[in-house]
Amino acid sequence: MEAFTKLTSMLLNALETREPTVDLLDSFVDHWKSITNYYIQTTDETRPVKGTDIPWRLRQMVDILVYEEKQQGVQEDTGSCLEYLLEHKILETLCTLGKAQYPPGMSQQVLVFFSKLLSQIQKSLLHLVNVSRPVQKLIRFCALPGSQTEKEEAQFLLVVCSRVKQDPHVLSHVLEVPDQPAAPGQSQASNQKTEPGWGLLQALLQLTQSQRGSVCLKAYEGLLLLGGLPPGSSGAAVAVQAQLGALLSGRLVQLYSMLPLDTVEPPEVQNWPHTAWSSQFSSRSSDGSASDHMTNFFCWFDFLDHLTREAPQAFALTLAQCLLQSWMLDVLQPQLRHTSEQVVLVSTSVLCATVRLVRSQVLLDQLVHFLLGSHDHTLTPLLLQRCDHISDQISMVSLSLVEELLQKPHRDILDVLVLQDLRGRAYLTPPPASQEDRLTESSDVMEDSEDLEEDPFFNHTLLLPSPSDSAPSSAAPRPESADDAVNSFLCLLPVQCRSAQLLQEGGYESYIHDAHTLVMECRSLSEAFDWPLSLPAPPSSQDVVFFEGHLLKVLLDRLGRILEQPYELNLQLTAVLSRLCAFRHPLLSEYLLDPYVHLDQRTRSLFSVLIRVRPTGPASADPVSADPVSANPVSADPVSADPVYLVSADPVSADLVLVVSFVPGDGSVNAEGPEGVQPVPQTVEDQEGPAGTGPGLWVRPVCPRYWLQTCTD
Repeated sequence: MEAFTKLTSMLLNALETREPTVDLLDSFVDHWKSITNYYIQTTDETRPVKGTDIPWRLRQMVDILVYEEKQQGVQEDTGSCLEYLLEHKILETLCTLGKAQYPPGMSQQVLVFFSKLLSQIQKSLLHLVNVSRPVQKLIRFCALPGSQTEKEEAQFLLVVCSRVKQDPHVLSHVLEVPDQPAAPGQSQASNQKTEPGWGLLQALLQLTQSQRGSVCLKAYEGLLLLGGLPPGSSGAAVAVQAQLGALLSGRLVQLYSMLPLDTVEPPEVQNWPHTAWSSQFSSRSSDGSASDHMTNFFCWFDFLDHLTREAPQAFALTLAQCLLQSWMLDVLQPQLRHTSEQVVLVSTSVLCATVRLVRSQVLLDQLVHFLLGSHDHTLTPLLLQRCDHISDQISMVSLSLVEELLQKPHRDILDVLVLQDLRGRAYLTPPPASQEDRLTESSDVMEDSEDLEEDPFFNHTLLLPSPSDSAPSSAAPRPESADDAVNSFLCLLPVQCRSAQLLQEGGYESYIHDAHTLVMECRSLSEAFDWPLSLPAPPSSQDVVFFEGHLLKVLLDRLGRILEQPYELNLQLTAVLSRLCAFRHPLLSEYLLDPYVHLDQRTRSLFSVLIRVRPTGPASADPVSADPVSANPVSADPVSADPVYLVSADPVSADLVLVVSFVPGDGSVNAEGPEGVQPVPQTVEDQEGPAGTGPGLWVRPVCPRYWLQTCTD
């Protein structure tokens, strides 16, 4: 039994594979000498490197260095193999062989060797002179025109950026950028000539234009790593990020200059969908079409937007300011002031798309500052005036820009566009000098309206004093007056003219659903604005002249001509007005949504403009524009078959409200509405008109505060 045990032990020892003890340094030196002997012994310069054992020996050298580091553990001493690598300047030699491309394809193997060495060795090596200098030389060889090693170059540059992100202090060794900033009198161009330190940035930027998606992705990742360097890590980091911001914004300007402004369609640019910068790597096109140029531009813009959201605040602000100066002020601003309609349309459409797509708060701040800021040559008056441009296309795209701005989470937008002009509440009627005057004024209003009380369509709330008079500092419309306010707006259009009931699906319910969605969206957007809950005190002086602001002036002017404008333009106009009304601000609620507010006689509101909308046609002749108090109404001839046109006019202002046609002998009145709207029958009565106008043919109006007086065409 004992003999059997000994025999078993001998067999196990024989079968056991034991790795012989090998000296790592000797093995490392042997591999390197084998590589150098190849150049001494071989005379065939056309033999590719993959046909030799050089790639295998370089891999073995990296494996030995990695194994040696693991064997040392946490020791800080340099291993013998790594020491041999540094002392004999092996990296310098490999860099020279790669540049010479001998044997053919050697540069690819050198890039792979450097990438593995820097990524797999845990110790920081880039601060060592015998490592940083070869790395600097190799960076200069990257992204050259006609390069066949883009894949390896992108991987090498990404590894360098990763090591810099881990240890930002080595950045100055890699880029040869001094910690001290340049002299004030030294220009940027001279800095680039004397300091070849921007090679890494320029190489990465060049590789982002590669047709290979994997190469582009690594270049983008390298730029993200450099943009994410912590602030204050080193003086070189500040200089590099400043130069990086200039290069990235310059690339955006370059891509924007490639857009064919003469042939591109503005609506296509304005409605360009969100294109994530990471989505372009799956398929890279280079057909040079307008769509391809727009894709490249908006992908790069999305990348900059992502970078400013993820980068530290200092670099995000630097990049946003570079975009403001190099693209917005130097390129977009002259185009927005251009005399060519096509240039104005395309540049404004690009602004619409960028405002809609931007998600970075820092970048949004610069866009708002560019469009609405109080700096020199501000664009705010120009952009708002173009909302009422002679060209309907320019008006539509300008209104679209305003709508896009109102959807962004930035408090200054509403303050600049609307609220700063409403804060004084100068649109209110100045208070009477005494309480007796107030009572006298109220009694006069009641006496003038006694005839309206018998009207079945009359609402007694029309005669109630405005909430702004009774409680000037309270929050605007009271809950119990909301229904009255809504009904007042609904009374502006007859029921028969409302198109919602003609729709088989949706109709009124769909409008309510869309309105509720809009209100909730605006409420969520304005939660962080910290708006006041109550109205400010009304003005105490009667000398204050109210101006509604450029935006509200343009919107109300356009609204007054709504029947004369294209359908698409009216949709865009009402979209902006609806969004303004949906914001829950007491000033907006009072000025835009309260039909009972006592306005100054020189002031107009949304309700007062809507009720004075003038239709086009025969009713807009001279008799309509005349003062109804002094005009002689023309009675209809019961024998003639010609229609008599009736107009609804305010006895005070003589503003046209509604047009209807009366055919004598028919006994009915038909509304002249848009094409496709059914006639509105109403009963004609002979009765006395408003005081001072004399008898005539009158019709019960939809809104009881106004009359319909006959006029011939």
